[in-house]
Amino acid sequence: MSPPTLLSGFRPTGRLHLGHLHGTLKNWVKLQADYRSFFFVADWHALTTAFEQTEGIARSTREMVADWLAVGLDPERSVIFRQSSILEHAELFLIFAMITPTPWLLRNPTVKEQARELGLIASDDDAELAKINFGHLGYPVLQAADILVYKADKVPVGADQVPHVEVTREIARRFNHLYRPVFPEPDALLSEVPKIAGLDGRKMSKSYNNAVFLSEPPADVEAKLSRMMTDPRRKRRTDPGDPADCPAYQSFHKIYCTTDELAEVDRGCKSASIGCLDCKRIMIRHVLADLEPIRERRREIDARPALVDAVLDDGNRRARAVASATMGEVRAAVGLD
Repeated sequence: MSPPTLLSGFRPTGRLHLGHLHGTLKNWVKLQADYRSFFFVADWHALTTAFEQTEGIARSTREMVADWLAVGLDPERSVIFRQSSILEHAELFLIFAMITPTPWLLRNPTVKEQARELGLIASDDDAELAKINFGHLGYPVLQAADILVYKADKVPVGADQVPHVEVTREIARRFNHLYRPVFPEPDALLSEVPKIAGLDGRKMSKSYNNAVFLSEPPADVEAKLSRMMTDPRRKRRTDPGDPADCPAYQSFHKIYCTTDELAEVDRGCKSASIGCLDCKRIMIRHVLADLEPIRERRREIDARPALVDAVLDDGNRRARAVASATMGEVRAAVGLD
């Protein structure tokens, strides 16, 4: 039997950081061994909230895909492609838009939460929701097209993205009922996504300027993590603290340190027998060791300027073949063949 199909993607954000590595990328690398995997650059999705800022999309795409390859995504095993190069996504989005009731989109909590975070709306009342442009409100339909044009069985997501997968399932059911069965109803492949704090204790994000990037020189990584926020009660070296309130401990010590090291840090923090910098140095050593092979692969990729384009060109070709076959079935089902 053929392995099940999996699809996931990122908006083109440029260089990737430790939050991406532990939140998504390491999981992708594992999954590609067991699934027929499609990983795509969601550059049309980038327009839903930043349609006036397009000058960096091409550069960010190259940076991001280079990091994907550096962490271990294998273009021989996975299809790595650019969304906007596969026009079948747009065609299927148009057809799905014709059959998707607007209330399905208006009740989607993730769309509304994102709009609030961006300052586009202040509340969920109708007058505020009317401020969201059509592309932003309808991006779950485009996501459904992204997933279903490859007949994906699984979509790896965090818990906050499950509503999008449910919209995809509803659209698949509605299409299959209205016309004829073409699409599977994909399942969310939930993974435990660790909360990765940035240098200031907030979620690690490029927009917050608190990120540690995968391709940064070791000295820069060490300098950044050395000044990362710890338990705010430890204003002086002699003040006791609690690792439960330390962003550095909760994000990185728990991921990287051994059981014995965690016990040592816990005792030292609570008794103030170890300083925060000494504590962080234990963790930093592991982070640097984890990043070194990624940086080495990234150097090799950067030394071959045509490699990313070649990977995307081949991935686009392979993705287009699958998407084109699906759209042949869709057009026949709808009566457009």
